[in-house]
Order: sequence, then structure tokens, then C-alpha cells
Amino acid sequence: MCHFGHPVAAAGRLRYKSHSGPAPTAHGDSPLMEHTPARSAAQTRAMIVLLLGLLGMGFSGIFVSLAGAPGAVAGFYRMAVAAVLLLVPFGRGIARDGRPARRETLIAILAGLFFAGDLFFWNTGILISGATNPTLMGNTAPIWVGLGAIFFFGERPGRLFWVGLAVAIGGAAVILGVDALNDVGLGTFFGILSGMFYGGYFLVVQRSRQRLNTLTSFWLSAVGSAVALALIARALGQPLTGYSLRAYLYLIGLGLFVQVGGQMAVAYALGYLPASLVSPTLLLQPVLTGLLAVPILGESLSAVQIVGGAAVLAGIYIVHRSRVDLTHATSGIETGEEPPDQLVEAGQSAPELARQGMGNDGRAEAVE
Repeated sequence: MCHFGHPVAAAGRLRYKSHSGPAPTAHGDSPLMEHTPARSAAQTRAMIVLLLGLLGMGFSGIFVSLAGAPGAVAGFYRMAVAAVLLLVPFGRGIARDGRPARRETLIAILAGLFFAGDLFFWNTGILISGATNPTLMGNTAPIWVGLGAIFFFGERPGRLFWVGLAVAIGGAAVILGVDALNDVGLGTFFGILSGMFYGGYFLVVQRSRQRLNTLTSFWLSAVGSAVALALIARALGQPLTGYSLRAYLYLIGLGLFVQVGGQMAVAYALGYLPASLVSPTLLLQPVLTGLLAVPILGESLSAVQIVGGAAVLAGIYIVHRSRVDLTHATSGIETGEEPPDQLVEAGQSAPELARQGMGNDGRAEAVE
């Protein structure tokens, strides 16, 4: 699920605060955004990496379904594998910057608890309703982030936000109704709960990253998620071991290709491509999952479900667009310009995860 720099909370929105690198120009672009042949080649490479990352994230629901492990177990392996893979970079960061403050550590762990809820409901929903619809509903997180910003940060969205919200809710109601008639509505409803928890994760993690670097925040959240999911599995009597070799390979794939690989790919792309391009691209993840689920899992969608899914995605995009416009208005950036280092809030990933391995110019020279 998809999301380096240090994000800062301001007026209920998220933006990046860079430590170093070229200063932005008058239009909010860094010298890296200059249109040169080298820059064009880099953007093409970044787009290819983004699409490969999107492909990896598209397999997330497929891996969960093929593994067949209970929702909490699949989530545990996804986060545990990611934590192990990033343990060395995390340790190097601690050796360089020192141990984080106790309060910030607890906030990062709290964010991990929200992410654990997200994975538990999403994975469980997939096992009930199939990979497509729960994944689609899990991508409603930007809507819940927007609503949370209204209630907790006093953000005042424009009319476009409410239009997008109504469109998305209408589409979700159509899908949920069709699934209920087919006795799989609970899985789709779990997908909606997943999106709510993911929205909560965003709202908490922005507080964590005011004082923690991104890799530290992510690693602590991943550990918190893994521990919480292990406890949930134990409470529900779901064993963490005893699965087939094939199931373990799918579970490892969740951590390797989805949680780490997919997010690293999006983070790399954000070093070269505007967020206004990356964010809508990430909305293709549930579409890709649905397309993959047809030949791999034998799933099928009715025309009504396709129309409902299109409405949900359109509503999510409208909500995202309305919040981008609000960011423009409150930051003094003219509409049509890209705010520097804008956080992408779409998709089952946290795309701001790994600029710790980048050079001082903010580009992804290497990922540890």
C-alpha cells in the first residue's frame, strides 16, 4: 500500500521540507526540472520505473489471494519483510543522526498501528470478496484524509471536494450493493474500513515526520505494524507458520515487491516527475489489479461494477485535485503550477519512503 524529504504539516495539508539541494525557482521548480536532453531522458527513465513500481503494487492483492494466509498473517509478513530489508539503512541513519525522541517514536508507532488496521481489513476483504473491489475501496484513503483535515485541522475545502466525495460514495454504494447481493459485501466493506485506517495513517504519520527523517519514521511504523498484526493473528488464532513454500514466496513478495520495491519506485519517480502526474498514475493500481485478477484468479466484473469502480476512481481524483487547488490557494502558487515537493496521497503506498539513500541534489542516485 503507496508513499523522500521531510513532510511538514501546515494548515491541514502536507508538503516536503528539504534539507539540501538546489533552491526552487520563482515558479516552484528546482533546477532539476529544467527541460534539457538529460532531464528528458531522466524523466523517461523515471516514468518506466514508476510503471514497474505500479505493476508491483498491482500484484499486491493477487499475492494476498494466492498466498491464502489469513489477513493478519499476510500483513505481518509484508511489514516484517520490509522492516528486515531496511534494517541496515535504518541502523546507519541512527548511527549518523542519533536515536529519535521517545515522543516521536511513539507517534511513528501509532501510525504503524493504523497501517496494521489498514492491512488487516484489506487482506481479509480480499479473501472474502476477491482482489479487485477491496483494493479499489482501499484506495479511498485520500477522501478520508480530506475529511480528517476538515475535522482535525480546520481545513475548508471548496465545492469540488464535495462533488468528488459524492461521486466516490455513489460508486462505492453501487459496488457494495452488487457485492451484498452476491453474499460478498462484507469483503468490500472491509475494503472501505481499510481506506479509513489508511487515511488515519496519513494523518498521524505527518505528525511523526515533522521531527523524524522519513526512513526512521517508516521503519518504526513498519515494526509497530508487524507487532500489532502478530498480536491480532494470535488473538484470532491465526498461526504465523505452517504454510506451504509457495505461500511463503507470495508473502515475501508482498514485502519485497510491494512494500519496498513499489514505494521505492514511486519515490524515485517523484524525484523527476511532478506529483500531479504521479498521483493520477497511482490511481491505476486497482484497475491493474482488476485486470490481473481476471486471468490469474478467475475473477470477473459486471458492467454495473465497472461503472461503479470508474465513479469511485473519478471521485478520488476530483477530491485529490480539489486539495491540490486548495494547496495552491493557501501557498500563493498559481493554479496550474506544481507546488514543490508535493506529497502524493493516492494509492496503496506511502510514496515518500526512501530519499534517505539519495544524494544531496534530491535525486535517487542509489537506494540502499
